[in-house]
Amino acid sequence: MCNGSLRDLMDPVLSLSATELAEGVRSGRLDPVDVVDAFIARIEEVNPSIRAVVAERFAAARSEAVAARTAAIRGQIVGPLHGVPITVKEFVALDGMPHTGGVLHRRDERARETAPAVLRLQAAGAIVLATTNAPEGGLWHETNNVIYGRTHNPWDLYRTPGGSTGGEAALIAAGGSPLGVGSDTGGSVRIPATLCGIASFKPTGGTIPNTGHFPAGPSGNPRMMSLGPLARSQRDAWLATRLMAGPDGRDANVSAAALGAPEDVDLRSLRVFVAEPGRRPGVDRDVEAGVEAAAEALVARGAKRVPLRTTGFTTAFLAWAALLADSGDTYQATVGQGRGVWWWASLVRWCLGRPNHTGGVLLVIAGERILGALPGGVGPLVRAAHRLRASLDEELGADGVLIHPGWVSSAPVHRGMALLPPTAVGTTAVFNVTESPVAAVPVGLDRHGMPIGVQVAARRGADAVAMAAAFALEDAFGRLGPVNPRWGRRGYLLPRHGP
Repeated sequence: MCNGSLRDLMDPVLSLSATELAEGVRSGRLDPVDVVDAFIARIEEVNPSIRAVVAERFAAARSEAVAARTAAIRGQIVGPLHGVPITVKEFVALDGMPHTGGVLHRRDERARETAPAVLRLQAAGAIVLATTNAPEGGLWHETNNVIYGRTHNPWDLYRTPGGSTGGEAALIAAGGSPLGVGSDTGGSVRIPATLCGIASFKPTGGTIPNTGHFPAGPSGNPRMMSLGPLARSQRDAWLATRLMAGPDGRDANVSAAALGAPEDVDLRSLRVFVAEPGRRPGVDRDVEAGVEAAAEALVARGAKRVPLRTTGFTTAFLAWAALLADSGDTYQATVGQGRGVWWWASLVRWCLGRPNHTGGVLLVIAGERILGALPGGVGPLVRAAHRLRASLDEELGADGVLIHPGWVSSAPVHRGMALLPPTAVGTTAVFNVTESPVAAVPVGLDRHGMPIGVQVAARRGADAVAMAAAFALEDAFGRLGPVNPRWGRRGYLLPRHGP
């Protein structure tokens, strides 16, 4: 717990965005040492409840904050994040820090270098405080593993923050960090951001190098996975994206395409696409209302609403799974680390309370086996995925955005994700199939008092268009401030669709 004087500083500081913190440091109104100490104190206060941070580097961060203070006094601001604390998903390499990917066989693994994306944020002045939790091996939308345990949603500790970048989202939502680095293969920065009420962005595939990430992205379809920011605000997410973007000489799939500027996008020329509710099966009525409200907010700024013709969203999960299978990589190989996974033996151990893998891992492995047994293989589904990608790009064009549910509901209680149909994953995974840039934007709270949000997608390469719409929606709906971790109501596994 922090002392009284630090608490007096902490409350206003924790509600500031990374951009606002950086401006405060540049102007001399904020001391980087005080800022870093405030966020460290908040982590120490909330982490016992939410279990988001898995490894800290507080001593090093304080030393870097002292150096940042000295530089600021001398007028030597190194970049747009000078003195701003950040956190990083444990999957993303940070030299000397644990780099297990939540996989038991890697429990003693430490990174031998820092991922280029993180190095670029550090070069812009950011100070890394800690690394955060993620599910075993990724590819699961609850944050839990047998090394670090389960992360809780600060809005309701009975509920999941989502995954796989759930530790980052929970920590930012609780005020323990203003900005984080995550990764997204099927919605892994967007699902947690939506369920925790914060901002995130998955850029066009091939924008940010995936170098230093474990597990590696799908080898046959590498642009399905992208590093991306989670943040207090959409403008922070865009700033971090610009800083992390560009070739690193190691990830051959990253291009040097210009990102553009959201400020140059005229919202009055924007076309806003919304799929009919019947083409979004299983979506909660409060989320549907959020989609409608977001579309109307853009129309109020001069945009034109247009019905979506592109089909394939209801089968997006199968297309996504097929692209992963087509890569030749398997989840079983990732979590088994070359030793394989004895599925039935692991299931028995899990049932006896002595797991070497989480229940989510066993479900994904079972799904891989079912997919591998499909008559004719995954070829037809892969071709359908490519058609969906081309069709969505063509329909959205250079001036279109698609407003889509951020997730099918607000956050379920722990283990509730396993009861959702696979089509729920398709809500976010569709944009990994299409490699589209897509922002997650909070639009308020549902009837249970939990955050809900929307995704704003654009065609590949139109990242600035997606973010211009995201900026406008944030201006319309506001930001959700840091929440103190709290226990909510037990008694149901999934948000109810009735009154």
